[in-house]
Amino acid sequence: MAAAEPKPPAGVAAARRLARGCWSAFWDYETPKVIVVKNRRLGVVYRSVQLLILLYFVWYVFIVQKSYQDSETGPESSVITKVKGITLSEHKVWDVEEYVKPPEGGSVFSIITRIEATPFQSLGTCAESMRVNNATCDSDEDCVAGQLDMLGNGLRTGRCVPYYHGSSKTCEVTGWCPVEDGASVSQFLGKMAPNFTILIKNSIHYPKFQFSKGNIEHRKDGYLKHCTFHEVSDLYCPIFKLGYIVEQAGENFTELAHTGGVIGVIINWDCDLDLSASKCNPKYSFRRLDPKHIPASSGYNFRFAKYYKINGSTTRTLIKAYGIRIDVIVHGQAGKFSLIPTIINLATALTSIGVGSFLCDWILLTFMNKNKVYSHKKFDKPSQQDCTLTDARGLAQL
Repeated sequence: MAAAEPKPPAGVAAARRLARGCWSAFWDYETPKVIVVKNRRLGVVYRSVQLLILLYFVWYVFIVQKSYQDSETGPESSVITKVKGITLSEHKVWDVEEYVKPPEGGSVFSIITRIEATPFQSLGTCAESMRVNNATCDSDEDCVAGQLDMLGNGLRTGRCVPYYHGSSKTCEVTGWCPVEDGASVSQFLGKMAPNFTILIKNSIHYPKFQFSKGNIEHRKDGYLKHCTFHEVSDLYCPIFKLGYIVEQAGENFTELAHTGGVIGVIINWDCDLDLSASKCNPKYSFRRLDPKHIPASSGYNFRFAKYYKINGSTTRTLIKAYGIRIDVIVHGQAGKFSLIPTIINLATALTSIGVGSFLCDWILLTFMNKNKVYSHKKFDKPSQQDCTLTDARGLAQL
């Protein structure tokens, strides 16, 4: 007689039954219970929330933000500039080659409007500037030979010598003499500077959409030789007067010419490429970029020198230049219809409408007078007898 096959342990059998139950439940379809609540106030809240969400997505997301488009920010850009004009100072006539730095015509350049020139500087010994820390002295004992101040004008010799004017004395230094504040001459170049013209040639390219455009109109009748920029009639004539740029930035030209400053010319290319290329136009704005209300760092100036020979000796003219620096800044964004962002935002909109149901359910089950009745109708709870019977069957199977 064959031996009886051993039964699996009770725990293994229970695990198998649980696995079969889970597998069977995996193929079940579940649907939420729907309860119709005849309450006008709750219905008004529900429809109002739905309407607000719908308006948000239709007006803001799709119309304002154009979220149905694929977008690209930061176009590839090139900027070429050219300044024209002459001006006068107290001693000479200045042309473009002298007052524009650097002369290459890039996106950042400076127009000199005032200078403080120190001519005939040569290598030798002279009194240090009184603006240098610990430069004043009463005797040679106050000056240390060989001392070098990083903010000074040279190496100290150890002698205390009379200053350039007045009765004060400062320590003597070896360097380019005389020092700047001892013999500088100021000249103002800004008298005719507001009439300087600045050509700003800009081309942009959006590589994702293979779209390119420039800010100059393609004409062969010498249009650029007699036009100046106007936002309506001459949008594609990017020739600006310096006075116009400063005025649009909200600054006083005379004050700015004396102290110097930085003006930003911002070119914005926001392009909807679902429309024709003619609808993609540059928008110009102007503002001052340097902090003029902070005395310690207001204004703009820089130094350079011009060298020459006198009787075989190297001599230079040191120039401290104050000017208006122009920074041309280009930015923008292009967009074009794409199916993927459209589907994603439509799905987000349809999902968000469900927020109204969640809010009204919370009000219904929390603040309504018959909230316990609604809770009982919405959620099915097994009776105590059903629970006892289920527990008994489970124990019996074990």
